[in-house]
Amino acid sequence: MSDPDLRIGTFRYDTTQPLLDGETKPQGFTAEFSSAATIPEIFGRMLRDREYDVSELGWTFYLRTLELDEPPFLALPIFPNHVFRHSAIFVNVDSGIDEPGDLAGKTIGEFGTYGQDSGVWAKGLLSDEYGYSPGQSRWVIGGLNAPMKPFDFTDLLHPAGVDVTEAQADKSLSELLETGEIDALISANTPQCFLDDSPRVRRLFPDSEPLARDYYRRTGIFPMMHLVVIRRDVVARNPELTRAVYECFLDAKNAAMAKYENARRTFQVQTMPPFVFELFEKNRRLFGDDWYPYGVAKNRNAIEAFHRYHYEQGLSTRHLSIEDVFAPDLLDT
Repeated sequence: MSDPDLRIGTFRYDTTQPLLDGETKPQGFTAEFSSAATIPEIFGRMLRDREYDVSELGWTFYLRTLELDEPPFLALPIFPNHVFRHSAIFVNVDSGIDEPGDLAGKTIGEFGTYGQDSGVWAKGLLSDEYGYSPGQSRWVIGGLNAPMKPFDFTDLLHPAGVDVTEAQADKSLSELLETGEIDALISANTPQCFLDDSPRVRRLFPDSEPLARDYYRRTGIFPMMHLVVIRRDVVARNPELTRAVYECFLDAKNAAMAKYENARRTFQVQTMPPFVFELFEKNRRLFGDDWYPYGVAKNRNAIEAFHRYHYEQGLSTRHLSIEDVFAPDLLDT
C-alpha cells in the first residue's frame, strides 16, 4: 500500500485517545490526528470545508449526505461514542409531564437541529417502548446553554407535518426549559439548569439506569451517536484505506479496553469516582468482554434500528439498509 498522509478529526474519548496521543500508530499510512473543543466543530469542519480526509461525524448528518446527487463520504463501522438516551429527556416540573405519553401536545426543545443523533435515538425509544410519535409535539431548535442559531452545516430536515421553529434569538433552551416556555428538552448534553440543581427541572426518567439495562437485555442495542467517515475521493485513490482506517481505530479502542481490564487488578484505583470497580464488574456481566463493539455484526440490531428511526422520523426519503451506508469491504466486520 502507498503511504498517504491523512488528516483525521475526532473528539477525544478514551476510545480515540491512543491515536490522538500517538500511543497507537496506524499501520501502513501516516496520519495527523486532531480534535476540537466541541464535537459539532469537527462535524462543521468536515461538512462545510472538507478539512479532514477522515472524520468522526454525527450519524444523522452522514445519512443526510446520502440524499445528495454525489454523496461525498463513505461510512466505516467505527462507533467511538455510545450513550443510552433514556437520560437525555428533561422536563419542566410544572409541564404536566409525568410519563412518556404526556409529551403529546407539548413543546419540546432540541439542540442544534431537529433530529441530531441523541434526538433520533430518544424519539425512536419513546416510539418503540411507549407508543409516542414526535409529530404529536411542537419542537423548538436552539442552543443548549447559550443562544444559538440552528446548525449551518447540515440541511434542516423534518417532515412537513411536524411543527418545528427556532428558539428566540436571546434565549437558550436551558433557560426556556427552566422558565417553562418549553415543556421538555431532548439533549445530547446536560442543560445548565439541571447541573445547577434547579428545582424546576427533572429528568423524565429519574432513575434511568435500570431502564437502560433492561432495554439492552431485551434488544441488544447500545445506542451509537456517531460513526467515522472517509471522503470518497480519498477512497478512489486508495481503496485499501477503508480497512486500514478501521483497523487503526479498532486498535485504539482495544488499547483503551485493555487499560480498563488491567485496572481490575488494582480495583480501578486509577479512576476517581467511587465504586468504579463494582460498576465495571457489573457491566462486564451484562455486556460481555467486548462491551464497546465496532464492526457490523455485533451492532446490526442497533444499526438497523437507527436507520428505521431515521426513516420513520422523516429524515431519510427511504429506509436505508446496512449495504447502502457502509463501505462494502467492511460489511464482514
